Amino acid sequence: MSNEPRTLMYRDALNEALVEEMRRDDTVFVMGEGIAERGGSYKVTAGLLAEFGEKRVIDTPLAEASFTGAGIGAALTGMRPIVEILFIDFSLLTLDQVINQAAKLKFMTGGQSSVPFVMRTQGGTGNGVAAQHSQSLEAIFYHIPGLKVVMPSCPHDAKGLLKTAARHNDPVIFIEHKLLYMNEGPVPTDEYLIPFGQGDIKRSGSDVTLIAWSNMIPRSLTAADKLAAEGIDVEVIDPRTLVPLDKELILESVRRTEHVVIVQEAVRRGGVASDIASIIQAEAFDYLDAPIEIVAGLNTQIPFNLTLEAACVPQEDDIIAAVKRAVYA
Repeated sequence: MSNEPRTLMYRDALNEALVEEMRRDDTVFVMGEGIAERGGSYKVTAGLLAEFGEKRVIDTPLAEASFTGAGIGAALTGMRPIVEILFIDFSLLTLDQVINQAAKLKFMTGGQSSVPFVMRTQGGTGNGVAAQHSQSLEAIFYHIPGLKVVMPSCPHDAKGLLKTAARHNDPVIFIEHKLLYMNEGPVPTDEYLIPFGQGDIKRSGSDVTLIAWSNMIPRSLTAADKLAAEGIDVEVIDPRTLVPLDKELILESVRRTEHVVIVQEAVRRGGVASDIASIIQAEAFDYLDAPIEIVAGLNTQIPFNLTLEAACVPQEDDIIAAVKRAVYA
């Protein structure tokens, strides 16, 4: 079989991963609001009901805590549930189940129990869906021992990482982005998996290390191309998984470029970017020629108005300005 890549949308790459894993393993099933007959609000689960039936593609009530708990219970009995939470904002309703149960049961049973549970959700701004549907909450899950946190930025990574998540024996929080679903990119024909903890250099460069994830990667790559025209060579690193974090990839790049910019869509206060900055400060401080720059969302609610929404999160111009501050400091 040829492994020539095809061009797929992000949502179709996710769909393909689900189909392949459900064909491969009868214990994999999906559940969530509107995912069966409707194929999900973003069409990631389109066609699954017709192939796998209602016992493995389950429409749920609007009761996130309840069906998340059902998924965790199923995982404890040997099944591999992939539970969809329509907006990451609604994952707040599941936190006791996820944090106090799924994340801790392996530890509390001395390794006798495993929880092969995946929560698929999406977050971030876009489309003017306002304060209760636009948050970037990855830092909540990043903070919890026992959880893996995955945030793919392109179709290739989305498929490979979701397949890995479906086979993982510990709980995985798989965070997509509402503005990425229609993005296209190359995806190999043959099967592949992407290991957790393996970041990717999306653009090689020599002047500054720019670390970003999810929808900030396309935005950062566009900014990097514009900066190249001004003679600034930006290396763009996508961790792909925040937990586990590919610390060595980041540190190796920082030691070469000696300048760092970290971009996150989430509000700056208590964010993942600050933790990554602390790692760099502790382990590569002597290599830094300038302070670390963090570009992040404002510490405010996300407005409904599209212009105000855009003003609350990093844009290309914000990234370009931060890179120049870092390089010219």
